[in-house]
Amino acid sequence: MANKGIRRIWGSLSRRLGGRPRPCAVDLLDLLGRPAINLDTPELQRFLAGKRILVTGAGGSIGSEICRQTLRFCPGRLILLDQAENSLFEIDRELNHRWLGADIVPYIADIIDSRRMNCIFAAEKPQVVFHCAAHKHVPMMELHPGEAIKNNVFGTQITADAAQNAGVSAFVMVSTDKAVNPSSVMGAAKRCAELYIQSLNSEKSRTRFVAVRFGNVLGSSGSVVPIFRKQIEAGGPVTVTHAEMQRFFMTIPEASQLVMQAGAIGQGGEIFVLDMGRQVRILDLAEEMIRRSGLIPGKDIQIQFTGIRPGEKLSEELAGPTEPTRPTSHPKIHIWQLPPATAQQSRQMLELLQSSVHGTRQQILNALQEAVAEYRPATVQTIPLHPETAAAA
Repeated sequence: MANKGIRRIWGSLSRRLGGRPRPCAVDLLDLLGRPAINLDTPELQRFLAGKRILVTGAGGSIGSEICRQTLRFCPGRLILLDQAENSLFEIDRELNHRWLGADIVPYIADIIDSRRMNCIFAAEKPQVVFHCAAHKHVPMMELHPGEAIKNNVFGTQITADAAQNAGVSAFVMVSTDKAVNPSSVMGAAKRCAELYIQSLNSEKSRTRFVAVRFGNVLGSSGSVVPIFRKQIEAGGPVTVTHAEMQRFFMTIPEASQLVMQAGAIGQGGEIFVLDMGRQVRILDLAEEMIRRSGLIPGKDIQIQFTGIRPGEKLSEELAGPTEPTRPTSHPKIHIWQLPPATAQQSRQMLELLQSSVHGTRQQILNALQEAVAEYRPATVQTIPLHPETAAAA
């Protein structure tokens, strides 16, 4: 009751001051709805210490956190790779400021530039690769499906092939729960990328290729938390796509540690998934953030429902209902078990996608459906796409 009284007083005061709520300072762990999972194990020290580590997408939310955490384990060299100059500049400056004397080298490069990627791998000879670079925004990839295939599929192929040619020991690809029974172009493209890297594992390969699936990352670029925060600080409304929309959530440190841990324990060919507990309803998340700003949902800050956007599902899965998983040495990490694609199947998949990538949207969707049998394109049509009018899910 006391908290409700404080909220009412603050709401009344904020309205008298022009309706400006206080800055939305939210502890992301409180929003998670479960205890944070600690994946920091002795295996990571043995896996990373003294090694040459390359991170693609190093300026992004997950890639930059992997860079920060990798330096804790004293790698021999940390190689930062990103196509976005400003993001790369920022993470390079931050790391060099915090870790004086560390061997850190940045590369501006696009993962779909095979010549550039092969030159970098040949020059740096990395031993471990964390492949985080990808197009990730579902509605944007529905608008530009050819770009999703070029970046998420062929960019992964080029990077993985360069890693294999350079004799990299471990290659970890960041995937997504949206690759399970995908309804979006982004999810289907990520599933194709999973199939390709699994097909590279063989007795002849010196590289262990694994993938990691996880849900939405709290506080990452373009995710609901920073969007809701801006909307609350602007006085609302907070936009939610659907009252029953729900997602698995994890923190940025959890996501980055899962990627690193997968590289440490993977034998090659696995797709790892993290036990993230129950899914969180986006509406509940929005209301909680409003309350933690000292305001009342529906009174001080309105919530506006905008409708499900292209490619979205009401809820996500980490594995299909008939798809088995098996445990690992860590109680919160499991391995998704289905037969991987063969080398011939993956070649056929790439040829199919290559033939359609510059075609019409429908031609690209048809190719994706042929490549990923479980892909069912969503049929939603009239959905706002601007990040200020529809929170990313």
